[in-house]
Amino acid sequence: MNYLDLFIAVLAAVVLFLHGLQGFSRELQAHGEGQMQGLVKRLTRNRFVGFALGALFTAIVQSSSAVTALTVAMVDAGAITFRNSLAIMLGANVGTTSTAWLVSLDLMRIGPFFIVLGTILGILPGFGKVVGKSVFYFGLIFYGLDLVSEALEPIQQDPQLMTWLTAAKRPLLGAAIGAVLTALVQSSSVVTGLTIVLVQTGALAVTPAVAIIMGANVGTTVTALIASLPMGVAAKRTAWANLLFNLAGVALFLPFAAQLAGFVTSMGDNPATAVALAHLMFNVAVALLALPLVGPVARVLMPKHALPHEPSAEKERP
Repeated sequence: MNYLDLFIAVLAAVVLFLHGLQGFSRELQAHGEGQMQGLVKRLTRNRFVGFALGALFTAIVQSSSAVTALTVAMVDAGAITFRNSLAIMLGANVGTTSTAWLVSLDLMRIGPFFIVLGTILGILPGFGKVVGKSVFYFGLIFYGLDLVSEALEPIQQDPQLMTWLTAAKRPLLGAAIGAVLTALVQSSSVVTGLTIVLVQTGALAVTPAVAIIMGANVGTTVTALIASLPMGVAAKRTAWANLLFNLAGVALFLPFAAQLAGFVTSMGDNPATAVALAHLMFNVAVALLALPLVGPVARVLMPKHALPHEPSAEKERP
């Protein structure tokens, strides 16, 4: 096997995938950010609605990093409270699992269709051109992943590369790999998507894949932390609270990664679907445990006297 050719092919496909993901997210934010902020401000007074809103926006934008960074910015602007932002962050973790499901169900072949459709719509004037760009980038996401899958096919027959990949069998190492890779590429969707592609090609087993996607949850918090650096106290603590929730979730469930992998594998014959199911179950479980703690955590991390720019707490609802 020519490792240089393999590396270049995989890298080019990953870059194409990442470009599609960033372009899709950028188009949606550019044309919907104002409406999104107004809607978030009205609806997030209830933590459960805020949670659902975070999940929905992330599933649409296909980037939890974009949603969490935007949430931090809105906290800094005083558009939403620190407390209510925590529910949105938890929802974003659940919403980002949509990428894993789309990849696991082998929907990557739809990429060329949406690329062509987006190009045709982009020729139209007015709103059609705006929609066309989003549709084009949406197709590019899956076309890139399809190319990654094809480029990785030789791995199945390469014993040396298989040996390297088995290093992630230890859950702690797998989680560390997921966290570092996600922090580097600034997208958990990239890491989870590529992880599932590796599972589909047989290069990675379900158990290390589950550990990697758990670690990706921690790595994706880096975007919000970076975004909060020039911002106020409330924004910074929102980003740190996001990291705290994700670290706690990984610490709680990582020791049971093998058991979770065994459970989801027993539910079907498709390993990729099993990983997507484990991803969803993990994030939903963390959210269910964390949502009741949003109030106490907010009171500990950000007392009322430290919130000079936030809307009145009297407007919040449980």
